[in-house]
Amino acid sequence: MAERQIQFNDGASYEQMMGKWSRLAGDIVLDWLAPEPGLRWVDIGCGNGASTQMIYDRCSPSALKGIDPSAAQLEFARTRPSAKLAQFELGNAMALPFSTAEFDAAIMALVIFFVPVPARGVAEMVRVVRPGGLVAAYAWDFPGGGFPLEPVQAEMRAMGMTPLVAPHPEISRIDALTALWTQAGLRDVVTREIVVRRDFADFEDYWRTCLLGAALGAEVAGMAPDDAVLLKERVRQRVPARSDGRLTASAKANAVRGTRPPLA
Repeated sequence: MAERQIQFNDGASYEQMMGKWSRLAGDIVLDWLAPEPGLRWVDIGCGNGASTQMIYDRCSPSALKGIDPSAAQLEFARTRPSAKLAQFELGNAMALPFSTAEFDAAIMALVIFFVPVPARGVAEMVRVVRPGGLVAAYAWDFPGGGFPLEPVQAEMRAMGMTPLVAPHPEISRIDALTALWTQAGLRDVVTREIVVRRDFADFEDYWRTCLLGAALGAEVAGMAPDDAVLLKERVRQRVPARSDGRLTASAKANAVRGTRPPLA
């Protein structure tokens, strides 16, 4: 049987579902990183360009590149205002098509758990950043229930289903990120937890948004009709709306940063 994999083939749907969550977390991360203006940035696993746009808007980069394995996501990224500066390339996080020490800062936004061998991805980030440069990432806390779609996936599991998740959810733990960054030889490694909240007009708005997930919509569409109805009602009970009908959902991410040491 072929291995089930999450496919990112719709930049617009990604923007409505995960792009907005990403910006909520990304705002906090960039405040925490507090980078100097004028840096040369690379956004690894840039997807549809949500995080690249934030770097463009907030960090005054002198150069900005994004790389991702999805041509469809990159096509959407190139429609953003950041494309006036940013260059987007198709590529692999474990074999970056960039020169050694080409950048001042490298970031992975909600990506590290998708890299087949996370340690190789971090090693590549270190390679392409100059000595003294910044290497950072943030990741939804899957083991801690922090993924935005966790309420739906939890109910799927309770119904005996196995929702499709990233290949390495365990790497998103704070201790795992700390170990990964430390083992890569980075200095001044620091982590922090991030909690974000997102408002929805009502439960139907929340449910429609969840179904825009890269895998979840297809999974629900493939269920028996009675199971799909039951799942929706279970999620409705798990994430109740307020008396005015509006609903607030939360998610949690872990962030890590470190500095590339001087060359030996």
